[in-house]
Amino acid sequence: MDRMTALTVFRTVADLGSFAAAARQLGLSPAAVSKNINELEAHLSTRLIHRTTRRMSLTEAGTLYFERVSRVLDDLEEAEGTLLAGQDYPNGTLRVSAPMTVTLVSLSNAIPRFLHCYPDLTLDLNLDDRRVNLIEEGFDVALRGSDNLEDSSLIARKLKTMDHVLCGAPSYFEKYGWPEHPQDLTRHNCIQFSLSGHATKWSFRRDNKTENVAIRGRYRVSSSIAVRDALRAGFGLSLIPHMYVADDLAKGRLCAALESWKPNETALYAVYPSRRYVDSKVRVFLDFLVEELSRKSDAKPEVSGP
Repeated sequence: MDRMTALTVFRTVADLGSFAAAARQLGLSPAAVSKNINELEAHLSTRLIHRTTRRMSLTEAGTLYFERVSRVLDDLEEAEGTLLAGQDYPNGTLRVSAPMTVTLVSLSNAIPRFLHCYPDLTLDLNLDDRRVNLIEEGFDVALRGSDNLEDSSLIARKLKTMDHVLCGAPSYFEKYGWPEHPQDLTRHNCIQFSLSGHATKWSFRRDNKTENVAIRGRYRVSSSIAVRDALRAGFGLSLIPHMYVADDLAKGRLCAALESWKPNETALYAVYPSRRYVDSKVRVFLDFLVEELSRKSDAKPEVSGP
């Protein structure tokens, strides 16, 4: 017995007071209607409907069962209607985890515009550089920067490739000189972003040759904003996403070094639990991320060093 079909048949028969009328409304044969009622009564070990050749009526148990089944089916229809409406129009609460720096630099000023487009949507944005567990912590989407995104059951959509630049303040270069080769960095104070996959080893490519440099420094920190502040203060050199320091480079507060070498780059992904039945609120947010991040230019600075 298909329980949902049997319940729907029973409710329709009770509503219309007729097996034949229920069969016509449901597009079933009278025999199929009778079969569903018989199987439901056998399952419950209870007679629900009195039947004669002229009329039918609900038993006392059938009346009580009809009231409860009607409430359950009404609630189910309302729940399905809400979900189906949500598939077409974003609503409810969207929980997102995102790294602080990339959000503040590239997204936060555009989020009010995004929410203005969807007045029934609420955004709960958690800025945290740690790698959250989407399922256990109840997030719909997480943004992750990674050189090599690990295999998992999550779906990953690549949003952007973030080019990196080696840079420092003019005051630092005046005091300690310019590196002319990646291996020269072993003699410099290198500020390390501790959450990076290349926190202790930086790679540079040129002419099909790769130089891996084990860097050293007196400052490790888990915030790219803190790395940028240390760079501005002339404390050392660092390899940092270009988009975080583009304005500093353009205005001469920082200068790029080893520009003939291609340094590490990091891909930014949006990860979410399922490719199937993606909620409309997730879908429109992913589209917003792609559109907004595509606006950000990684144009090279005019001010640079040797």
